[in-house]
Amino acid sequence: MPFIVTDSCKGVKDRACMDECPVSCIYDSDEEDMVYIDPDQCIDCSMCEPVCPVNAIFSDAFIPKELEEYIEINKKKSKQIQNEGI
Repeated sequence: MPFIVTDSCKGVKDRACMDECPVSCIYDSDEEDMVYIDPDQCIDCSMCEPVCPVNAIFSDAFIPKELEEYIEINKKKSKQIQNEGI
């Protein structure tokens, strides 16, 4: 069950989650107003969730229904940011 960043991160982008992630699966870009978790790289450790100051991070198994679109958004945007870095 990977973790997902949702819309509460927009405009905040605190990045504390990035510091806690042991596998560096959280991606940021200057062009984006939030960070994204690559679900294929996430090891489900949950270390990012408690440090988020705006409670924007959820396990994909427990994400509120109205935020489920962020499962696909995280997957797409994290890959896009990674590809830009090549």
